Order: sequence, then C-alpha cells, then structure tokens
Amino acid sequence: MPLRPGRRAWAVWAVGLAAYIVAVLHRTSLGVAGLDAQDRFHVGAGALASFAVLQLLVYAGLQVPVGLLLDRFGSLRLVVSGALIMAAGQGLMATAHGIEGAVIARVLVGAGDAMTFISVLRLVPHWFPARRVPIVTQLTGLVGQAGQVLSAVPLAALLAGPGWTTAFVGAAGAGVFVAMVALAALRDTPERKVSSGASVTLRQVGTDLAGAWRHPGTRLGLWSHFTTQFTGTVFALMWGFPFLIAGEGLDRQTASTLLTLFVLVGMAAGPVIGVLVQRHPLRRSWLVLGIIAVNAGAWTLVLAWPGRAPLPVLVLLVLALGTGGPGSMIGFDYARTFNPPNRLGTATGVVNVGGFVASLVTIELIGLILDARTGGHHAYGIADFKIAMSVQYLIFAVGLVAILRSRRLARRHLAAEGIVVRPLREVFAERRGLAMSRAAKAKS
Repeated sequence: MPLRPGRRAWAVWAVGLAAYIVAVLHRTSLGVAGLDAQDRFHVGAGALASFAVLQLLVYAGLQVPVGLLLDRFGSLRLVVSGALIMAAGQGLMATAHGIEGAVIARVLVGAGDAMTFISVLRLVPHWFPARRVPIVTQLTGLVGQAGQVLSAVPLAALLAGPGWTTAFVGAAGAGVFVAMVALAALRDTPERKVSSGASVTLRQVGTDLAGAWRHPGTRLGLWSHFTTQFTGTVFALMWGFPFLIAGEGLDRQTASTLLTLFVLVGMAAGPVIGVLVQRHPLRRSWLVLGIIAVNAGAWTLVLAWPGRAPLPVLVLLVLALGTGGPGSMIGFDYARTFNPPNRLGTATGVVNVGGFVASLVTIELIGLILDARTGGHHAYGIADFKIAMSVQYLIFAVGLVAILRSRRLARRHLAAEGIVVRPLREVFAERRGLAMSRAAKAKS
C-alpha cells in the first residue's frame, strides 16, 4: 500500500462517511423529537426512554453478529442494507400514530444503524496506510457526528414548521439517497475484491468471537468505549434536549446551538486525539482516563450549581462532553492493534457494544427516575433532572474499575511479548535526570 492515500481512497471513505452521517441523523432524531413524541404518542418519560433503549438494545445486540457478517461479506453490502433498513424505519415513524408503530420504527433504525459504523471503520485499514489509520478512524467517528447537526438544526426546524410527517419522510429520503450512492461508488478494497460470503462453521465463528473476547486488549477497548461514550450519547440521543429546555429553561434555538457546539467540539478534538494516539500508542489509556475525568467533572459543576446553571457553565458542559466521542474511538484502536485482520470486524463489534450498553442503561434509569419524581407527568423541574442525571456517576465508576483491571491484564500480555509499558513516574524521573545532566554539562 502506498505511503500516501490517493484520491480514490478518500472518495471511497467519503461515501462511507456520508452513510455514517445519515445513520447518526437517524440515531439522534428521537432525541430532538422527544417532546413532540410525548405529545404525539401520549407517553411519559419512562416510555419515551424505552423507545431509545430499545433502539440501542437492538444496536448493541447486533454488534457481534454484524461483526461476524462483516468479516464474511464486507462493508459494501452491509452499508447499503443498513441505509435502506433505517430509511424504512423513518418512513414508518413518519406515519405512525400509535406506540406499536413507533416501537417497530425504532427497532428498524437500531438494526440498520448497527450495520453502518463498524462497516465504515473496516474500510479504513484497507484503503489507508497503517500510520494514517488512527487519524482517519478519528475523523470517521467525528465528522460522522455532523449527523447530530442535521437532527439538531434542519430536522428540528422541520418539526417546528411543517411538522412530524414531513421531518421523518425527509430523513427517510436521505437514507435511500445515501444507499444508492454507496451502491454505485463504495468498494471494499482497492483491488476490488469483496468477501465471497462463503459459508463458515459455527466452530469458526465461536473461535473468532472467543479469541477476540479473551484478549484483554479487546476488553480494554470495550470498557474504554463504555465509559467515554455513554454520557455524550445520552445527552445527544435522548435527554440533552429535554434537560436544556425543561430543566435549564433554554429555548429551542439555544438548545439546538449547544447540541451543534457539542458536535463541533468533537470534530475539533478528534484529530488532536488521533495524533496523540499515533505518537503515543502505549499511553492511550491515560487519554481515556483524562477524558473520563473531564466529563465527570463537568457534570459535577452543573449538577452542584444552585438552581439552574448559567449559560457559560452549560457551554463548559457541552465542551467537555464533546471530547467523549473522540475518546471512545480509542477503543477501536485497541481492537485494531490487539487482533489479527481476520477477526477485526468481530473485535470491533465487541468494542462497539460497550458505549451503547452503558447508554441504554443510563437512558432508561434517567427516564424511570424522572417518572418517579413527577408521577409520569411532563412537568419536569431542574431538581428532578439533577437527581436523575446523577445516575451517570454509577456508570462512570463501573467503567473506571473495569478499565484499570483490563489495562493491567493487557500490559501483562504485552510484557509476555517483550513490550514493557513503564510507569509514567519512571519516565518523568528519567527525563528530569536527563534534563539536569544536560544543564550540568552546559554549565561546565
């Protein structure tokens, strides 16, 4: 593979990226339409949260099967299939008036979404040199979050203007369009080879899955994804808009602006984190831990603020949450570097389960707490949201403990291969000694 990717590589990546952008639009559409959905379907916060939880449950539950299919069939087939399935779900949501139709619609969105992201990630190592993979992977995850801008601005505007049906029919049309573009322009590899779909045995499937899971590096990726991604996903997918409007008292336009800022921060932070991962691959876990600290600290500031937090504090929260998406991409870098190419799709699927399991649990817990506080009515106050949002600290704690344990096991595995990750205190002490030695020589 050439050291520099050509225009064809960037073109293929751009098509895959477009499919992912539209997938994120579909994924986050319910968050923007949350208050409208409560009125349309006459449901409370717990039931509304169940829509998003079901969508994420389908997404997370299909990650490993989709990873196995990806290793067998390739990215093209899964990207096209996923786009069409999501379009069908949004078309159904556009016409649904009862809760049954809405449930089926979100199941379809979750199923199609499950096929998209890891399929696009699978393209990157095939089309780009190894040294570019961490940065392009970050760009994939972060530019893809532009789909949140599409849901926070034009989709929200359509909901406020022409209404529910027009908004979701438009989203469905975007899905069909991107499926047609992918079918015409996407290729699995530069050699135009695609997976044949040859049959595989259950033993082989079990071996690949067990091999990916047994490696502590894969589990480190899963728990890193679990802990860095969930709070931003919960904010963007379900509870951010209601929290900002019903809890903090902002108008829709300001709330949409903050969600857009959330996306832009992630897009700006991603390349920086990608470069750091590229230059310091043995220190990736410290980046993960730092991002967790930033996210937890920002929530502490907002939730501890007396009454409603002022806008600058909410901006700080959004800036902090924007780093979670780039941080979660480090989990996929663990999957890539700790697994052979033949099970990369499987390992990526395992890692991708983490953040979405954490998200769906948190979304449902917040909805249940809000319902318990308000008796199922929509009259949420800032005190209700503060108690409900505090459940996130439980998820932070679980993930942090698992990261530290998995990191220890992964470093032990590397040491057995002759790669020793020295403690940071030793590295800093050595650098300090070298600096002092050079200063002494300069004086003499």
